[in-house]
Amino acid sequence: MPVYNFKKMSPVPAAPDLIDIVLMRTQRRTPTVIHPGYKITRIRSFYMRKIKFTQQTISERLTTILTDFPRLNDIHPFYADLCNTLYDRDHYKLALGQLNTARSLVDQIARDMIRMVKYADSAYRCKCLKRAALGRMCTVLKRQKASLAYLEEVRKHLSRLPALDPNTRTILMCGLPNVGKSSFMNKITRGNVDVQPYAFTTKSLFVGHCDYKYLRWQVIDTPGILDHSLEERNTIEMQAIIALAHLTCSVLYFCDISEHCGYSIEQQCSLFKSIKPLFANKQLIIVVNKVDEQPWETLDPEKKEKIEALAQDANCSLMTMSNVSEHGVSEVKATACEKLLASRVDARVSGKKIEGVMNRLQVFHPTPRDNVQRDAHIPETVKEAIAEGRIGSADHKPKRSRTGYAPTVDDLDLVDDEDDAMAGEYKKTARDLMWENGGPGVWAPDYRELYDLKDDEWRFDAIPEIIDGKNVADYIDPDIDKKLMELELEEEQLIKELEAQRMGEEPESDLDSEEEAAVEAIRDRKKIIRKMSQVNRSENKPVVPRIMRGRNKDVHQPGDRDKDVIKEKMNKLGVDASRMIERGRALERERGRKRERSRSRAGSSMEVEGSLADDAAMEDVGLSNTQIKKQRRSKSEAAKREASITRGHSRPRDPSQSGLHSESAIKAAAKAERIGRKGWMGGAGEGDNRKSVHLVKWMNTGKKRNGTHYCR
Repeated sequence: MPVYNFKKMSPVPAAPDLIDIVLMRTQRRTPTVIHPGYKITRIRSFYMRKIKFTQQTISERLTTILTDFPRLNDIHPFYADLCNTLYDRDHYKLALGQLNTARSLVDQIARDMIRMVKYADSAYRCKCLKRAALGRMCTVLKRQKASLAYLEEVRKHLSRLPALDPNTRTILMCGLPNVGKSSFMNKITRGNVDVQPYAFTTKSLFVGHCDYKYLRWQVIDTPGILDHSLEERNTIEMQAIIALAHLTCSVLYFCDISEHCGYSIEQQCSLFKSIKPLFANKQLIIVVNKVDEQPWETLDPEKKEKIEALAQDANCSLMTMSNVSEHGVSEVKATACEKLLASRVDARVSGKKIEGVMNRLQVFHPTPRDNVQRDAHIPETVKEAIAEGRIGSADHKPKRSRTGYAPTVDDLDLVDDEDDAMAGEYKKTARDLMWENGGPGVWAPDYRELYDLKDDEWRFDAIPEIIDGKNVADYIDPDIDKKLMELELEEEQLIKELEAQRMGEEPESDLDSEEEAAVEAIRDRKKIIRKMSQVNRSENKPVVPRIMRGRNKDVHQPGDRDKDVIKEKMNKLGVDASRMIERGRALERERGRKRERSRSRAGSSMEVEGSLADDAAMEDVGLSNTQIKKQRRSKSEAAKREASITRGHSRPRDPSQSGLHSESAIKAAAKAERIGRKGWMGGAGEGDNRKSVHLVKWMNTGKKRNGTHYCR
């Protein structure tokens, strides 16, 4: 489990985003409206609350950033030096210090402005002080733009660092570039490190995990190290140097004897000597790699002596390995783990805590009480069962009870495989039989031998079909054929009856008189059931109103057509028959007028021609134009009077107005309809679930500026 998990660090917002977050949170979480009736004390507390809330929000945000980032003086030296190498310790501390100073400045601004708001004499003065306080706080945050951007980049890089625990069991690999470190890590761990045939493929630390003796081991792959001074090493090389300097681990120094990495054996030995101080108090193994290309036995003796000279220390050992042929891979891993385990045990034993632990340990060494040889005891009953063949035989099967498996003492097979093999009674297993008969997929054991039935002979019988939890074979009707024949005869008889009904003939029946009577009774019963179903279906029809109950419907008979009878019946129903008769007569008169009007229209053309002829006749007589116009006007007025007399006062009406007796009634009905529609067309009624908005949103948000507030 890693000690530090940098992936949980919260993101660092940019300066403009942080300002927006603070102001929006203040706007949402604090009141936004001041009414004219508020006292000055309430107005002061209103604006003091806004200033205090803004200061608290900024302080919380900056405190979260300062808490998430690690303090280099408090963390493990490995991470402290790694941060110094990757991010520059001075720049890192300066950015965090600026945020801490900004937090103090914001607290001081809020404290001063709240003190001034306490003595404000008007709402305008309070508002100006609030705006000044928030503006100064935002200015302080705006000046931290560079520090916030730098810390966000540091956070992103920290979250990409491997989860490395400096205190756990660790195997660390180092050496020149392209000597086989990443390939070895891919062999012993599940880490998929990129491997390429050029130098510096690995540019950062990679962590993998493997298991050895039921323990979890941490394997670290470091970038390649070049042989030059410490001041000339770049950031990539310094990561490996820091890991070697601060981690208590088992170190594997890789040496490529084939020299395909691009460096000679002399250069590799020189690098080992230059970084040898970093191997102090560590278990070291020099891994001679790529022996598949250049065997260790055929190597030049001078080069071999140089490599062997490196492994003269007590904590150092020399091993050969090849990642391609996997020669020595497991041996190198096991040796490194064993050496580290031994060193950790020695370190704990040599410590001060071991004395308290040893005082609580007590080791017992049992001594024999006599020299008697005690072998395994087999009861006499079991020996007799073995001799009789009841135990250990191939065809023996333990007894089972109805409730489950209940073996007895005689059923226990206490003869082991060696005794069976010696006695010649070895029982082949299902696996042995499978391989003898063709292997998996060709032969499978017959599990019917294990069936527990009442009689063992039933085990290999054909399984009957089961339905609803019952055996079909146990419920077969022996007279099934006879019943099937009767059903077929009955079906044929029904088909004949249907055909006879279609043809309108009486069906031929082979039944007796008693059977025919029974059939008729069944048919009558079906008719009764059908009628009752119709009655039941009619129960949902609308019922007769109470006012019409007890009244008979009008049944017009030939004698009821007399006028007196009709008037009497209509008067009983509440209708004035005399008015209806007068109305009918009026309709007859209207029809006559329409016929006369059509006749007058047909003769209008003739009248026009006659008028023209009259005008010509008047001119011939010698009348003047004025006299002719007077004569023409008098004729037109007479024609109008005649048309008004023939037309009458009734007009053709719409179907909706046919029940109204006069023009005033029609106008009154139209007015009532118009008034009824006036408040209902598209309006909300009593059944509408409607919630009206009393105040517009923009009037209630508190985002108004200086000026008029009565409109948008």
